[in-house]
Amino acid sequence: MSATTKRWRLKPPADPAAVAALTHGRSPRSLATLLAQRGIRTAIEARDFYRPSMAHLHDPFLMKDMEQAVERIEAALEGGETIMVYGDYDVDGTTSVALVYSLLEPHAKRIHHYVPDRYSEGYGISILGINRAKELGVTLIIALDCGIKAIDQVAYAKEKGIDFIICDHHTPGERLPEAVAVLDPKRKDCNYPYKELSGCGIGFKLMQAFAARKEIPFSEIEGALDLVAISIGCDIVPITGENRTLAYFGLQRLNEHEARPGIKALLSFSNHKRPLTVTDLVFVLGPRINAAGRIQHGQQAVELLLAKDEKEADHIANLVDANNKERQVLDKGITDAALAMFDSEEYLQGAWSTVVFNPEWHKGVIGIVASRLIERHYRPTVVLTKSNDLVSGSARSVKGFNIYEALDACSDLLERYGGHMYAAGLTMKPEMVEGFRDRFEKVVRETMDESLRMPEEEVDLEIGLGEIQEPFFRALQGMEPFGPENMKPVFLARGVTARDVRLLGNDGTHLKFKVTAPNMPEQDLDAIAFGQADHLEMVVGNQPFSMLFTIEENHWNGRVKLQLNVKDIKPGTENLLVNEPAPDMESTSA
Repeated sequence: MSATTKRWRLKPPADPAAVAALTHGRSPRSLATLLAQRGIRTAIEARDFYRPSMAHLHDPFLMKDMEQAVERIEAALEGGETIMVYGDYDVDGTTSVALVYSLLEPHAKRIHHYVPDRYSEGYGISILGINRAKELGVTLIIALDCGIKAIDQVAYAKEKGIDFIICDHHTPGERLPEAVAVLDPKRKDCNYPYKELSGCGIGFKLMQAFAARKEIPFSEIEGALDLVAISIGCDIVPITGENRTLAYFGLQRLNEHEARPGIKALLSFSNHKRPLTVTDLVFVLGPRINAAGRIQHGQQAVELLLAKDEKEADHIANLVDANNKERQVLDKGITDAALAMFDSEEYLQGAWSTVVFNPEWHKGVIGIVASRLIERHYRPTVVLTKSNDLVSGSARSVKGFNIYEALDACSDLLERYGGHMYAAGLTMKPEMVEGFRDRFEKVVRETMDESLRMPEEEVDLEIGLGEIQEPFFRALQGMEPFGPENMKPVFLARGVTARDVRLLGNDGTHLKFKVTAPNMPEQDLDAIAFGQADHLEMVVGNQPFSMLFTIEENHWNGRVKLQLNVKDIKPGTENLLVNEPAPDMESTSA
């Protein structure tokens, strides 16, 4: 994508009073501004931000229905009841199941874990799963990362003598299921202080409450924070507040302790060495864990995460890695076929949205394909395929557009739908596909601000290259873990020049150069611009240009140097930024 097709938007100005309060010798104005942009107002808040503590975790009993949930679990354990831990087949769901099952199993006489089949049961609570629970003699199901809209299924289970505890983080509908307890901070009547937990995070809060009630030391459950961190990264929830604390200590578990056998086995296939970051959780571990549910069965991922010895873990990890390789082949083939439709289907040419359908596509990878299509054609996208007698789809959105609300406006054409602002799933009857395509396009045109049709790079701060010193970089590292709403800072430098410019990569798609500013010609910094060979003419010939970048360390031949990771380049120095407020981009989930 060329520089002319990207918008650079400067973040709104930080509160001047907060910047002034945070500026001192060790925290220059630029760093204070970054902190203030993240909602930090005082030195005490800055200290807490840089030094996460388990003391920052909220009392789990502040969550609506937590008391009832813990009491029901205690009654089930004391009465020797059979419990089922039930979760979705994605990373958040499978980590949730592994966490709750592993922490309850030592206390239970009979406990099972269950993940629905993506193809025969679909997302969420299934009648097939409830029937299986009945066969096993289950009287209590703990549902994780799903269930908030399962009104009919919970009623059916009640008729079968099965109680439900629901732990979900999606936005509820007008009615709640008649479960013993519904744990969801997004309930209108829930006053829990933090609303953006992952499904696994809510499972952890349930276990935190259970441990507190049973006087189990916190140290006995904190080993499960590695699973919480993986869920937070892979479910793309905000890394703020309690999520940031959970992710921080979860990453610490992964990096400073012996990894659980299943995680260690997965990492061996990636050739990735620790320390792991949130980015590694998303791109190294996440796709492999997800591949189990996409290609075979999500139960495989749970068994891998629960594996107690290396031999068992290695065996399952081999199966999971094979699934991931198959997923990659399917992903590429379907993406290529979908992209070809843009040349052959006239309606896609001038559309604001993308809806593509092929009954033969593999259901397990259509969500990935939707994301790939957005990389090439930047629009809200729905990819559909046949699933049993219905059409199933995955929806992905562009920055700032709530795709769940767009699906909600098409609800009369759908059998089921659910998800978040940026990702959702849907099911419809085959005869509704054309009508849905037309309605979805109409909704997108009527509700999406035209500015959102252009991809955007958000700029935290304009700085001079002279500010990029080791102490400044160390302070940036202290802001980790990075992720949604606490992204790695993106900086703007104007009027810089380059030397030693060269192309890298087997196909010459990357740019490598040294960059300097007019006021510091004797100093330069290494810079790399991945996939930006089309910017070569802008940076050669000692002509000034402007660039967006993040700061990182480059490790090479035993040497460590600061390096700029260039996100985008534009010629000249003027008229680069959009300064008006962005359209409503609140990241409420659904």
